[in-house]
Amino acid sequence: MVRRANPEDAPVIAGMLHDFNEEFEEPTPGPGVLEPRVRRFIEEDTKMYLLVGDDPFGFAQMDFIASIWADEPVGHLDELYVRPGRRGKGAGRELMNAILADARRRGVAGLEVVTGEDDTAARGLYESAGFVNEIEGADNSRSLFYELTF
Repeated sequence: MVRRANPEDAPVIAGMLHDFNEEFEEPTPGPGVLEPRVRRFIEEDTKMYLLVGDDPFGFAQMDFIASIWADEPVGHLDELYVRPGRRGKGAGRELMNAILADARRRGVAGLEVVTGEDDTAARGLYESAGFVNEIEGADNSRSLFYELTF
């Protein structure tokens, strides 16, 4: 079962965001810092969170961003996470189906997601949902993701 998160779900989402980053050896400020941010994003409808499971064990975080290239917003899948012990049983697919249904309901121009080249499970999920790995330019070179942290 997938449902849209409400502000009371912020502690669960913050915990999974923290666990997600720790699992992939990425820095995390900790659940205590993440929880009020998640709560504010939900209350202000800045980001959309979907949860899977009665006792949630996975989530998706979405943004809908205005684009110069389309009249409609573009959906950006920021995060999709399922706890390790629950993977491979269809929860990611449930989340993806809910994301696609919501995107169609909103009338978005398209959806975007960034993932690691070595995350074959995520890539398989995205490709099976119709996402295409875009290679751009005359030489079909890879697109690169740049980041600047302050």
